[in-house]
Amino acid sequence: MANNIALFTEFVPMLDEVYKGVCKTSVLDGNPELVHAGANANELVIPKMNMDGLADYSRNSGYVGGEVSLVNETVVCNFDRGRMFVVDNMDNAETAGVAFGLLAGEFIRTKVAPELDAFRFAQYAGCADVGEGEGTLEDGAAVVAALREAVNEMDENEVNAEERILFITPTLLGKVEDLDTVKSREVLRGFSQIVTVPQSRFYTGVKLKSGTGDEAAGGFEKAEDGSEINFMVVEKGAVIQFSKHVAPKVVTPEQNPDADAWKFGYRQVGIAQVYENKTAGIYVHHKA
Repeated sequence: MANNIALFTEFVPMLDEVYKGVCKTSVLDGNPELVHAGANANELVIPKMNMDGLADYSRNSGYVGGEVSLVNETVVCNFDRGRMFVVDNMDNAETAGVAFGLLAGEFIRTKVAPELDAFRFAQYAGCADVGEGEGTLEDGAAVVAALREAVNEMDENEVNAEERILFITPTLLGKVEDLDTVKSREVLRGFSQIVTVPQSRFYTGVKLKSGTGDEAAGGFEKAEDGSEINFMVVEKGAVIQFSKHVAPKVVTPEQNPDADAWKFGYRQVGIAQVYENKTAGIYVHHKA
């Protein structure tokens, strides 16, 4: 039976590739080498650096001593979601493995990635003190003006321009590109990367459904107090974003007391929040 379970672990790298291919916010994932598991299952330990600024130099006594500290801070994961699927027993483990690969791939593409994106965007947009603009952008000129305002605010706050990523709906990006002017091209050139995000996963607030009762289908929806986001600019170093993919849980038909079927579980634990001293690295423009 161990060989059967080992077969399914071969699909784990493929699932990671599916996630990276369809999840719009995967470009913000932090370096996993800098993160360690905390004492508890839902905790991560991340490094945080602080240092003193310049001081007066004395020709007599020389430099003024300074301090630099690299401390590990424990943060609690704020995303913990999962599902268990049941698939009828197959003739052999290889066929079951293929079925699981197809099921898991489709599940990540159509359910996991959209929810992850929606949750993360809402977390960043809802953080206090981030840059904010509001209104309906009717045409390309209005979009360019709003983008310029976002860039100006970040420039004034000395946000690193090398890693500013623009997340924008396909409709609004198309309006800018249709202008095909020096001004429109110049404003888009100011971002290190441009990622289009469907409006269906781009809100300032979302509700994650429990998967029970009236919310049996699970998934997410726009929160009652949420607004549609037009675009969001994120400086990658401003966010704490890490995903922890747990190897799929496999229950064989022999171990399943309820049916002659395989059970395949999927769970993802992660965190999405903004560094408290880097809120200037986020700018969100949303509809009223």
